[in-house]
Amino acid sequence: MTIRLRVKNMLDPRLLRAFTAIIDTGSFTLAAERLHLTQSTISQQIGRLEDAVGSVLIERSARPLGPTTTGERLLGYARRLLALQQEAEAALGDPAGTTSIRIGMAEDIVDAAMARTFSNFARRHREIRLDVTAGLSRELMKRYRDGEFDIVIVKENEPDPDCRATFAEPLAWFESADTPVDIHMAGSRADPIPLVAFPLGGLYREAMFARVECEDRRWYVACAASSLHNVLVAVEAGLGISLLPVRATGDYRVRPYAPFGVETAMAVTLYSWESAGVVSELVDSMQAVLAARAAQFPPHTEMVEARS
Repeated sequence: MTIRLRVKNMLDPRLLRAFTAIIDTGSFTLAAERLHLTQSTISQQIGRLEDAVGSVLIERSARPLGPTTTGERLLGYARRLLALQQEAEAALGDPAGTTSIRIGMAEDIVDAAMARTFSNFARRHREIRLDVTAGLSRELMKRYRDGEFDIVIVKENEPDPDCRATFAEPLAWFESADTPVDIHMAGSRADPIPLVAFPLGGLYREAMFARVECEDRRWYVACAASSLHNVLVAVEAGLGISLLPVRATGDYRVRPYAPFGVETAMAVTLYSWESAGVVSELVDSMQAVLAARAAQFPPHTEMVEARS
């Protein structure tokens, strides 16, 4: 019990503050003035600290006052402990990042324009932390309906009536610009045709199978990838063809797969539980980004034949 009390007194910031003030000013009197205490209070605090340490800390015969050998060893620790206390008090007293807005987004929606929107919003509202999760639309929508997200942007065939906004997402079939799937010799073509798809539950997967079968062509899944980037890389490498958002293909060596062409546009839909306050402010900004994004790639936009 006695040892525990001595350690507690040794770490008492009031005692450490008195000790460092004496060393900094070289005087009990000046230290008392700095800390707005009486000289007797300062003397008592140093006495308690020396009792806790078990050694004299101030060389009282020196002018100005200075630390003893033990005092020198303690001084660095004292300053660090006081700095940590000040840092902790500042952090706990600052409301920055104490309120969370949970956002779920299809991965290709998290682009530079959306990131700038988040950055601008965060500067205006330091108290808010944006928790952004990127993933597959069906899973994100399920989690939104379960209350795990405050805002969600998903891709779907038809938007629900409670959406805040919806925009068309042009889709088309793509193959590698360097390694075409079909062998363009004597009219031959790949049979069965290799597909690059998202895993089970992926948004475009069933639509891909239905379209290929409608074209009276056999197919198989040559590669399944869980992210849009990985699907595009697989198509770029010539593993197969895939149904993809036109907007997402610009930085990859892919080209439209002429036999299939474009598909019916998908809906990019924004949902939010709240319709007022700071959440609504953020939703309005996100909606503006989606509107500008849709204007760049309207449905039936003419596509270039190859990416350079």
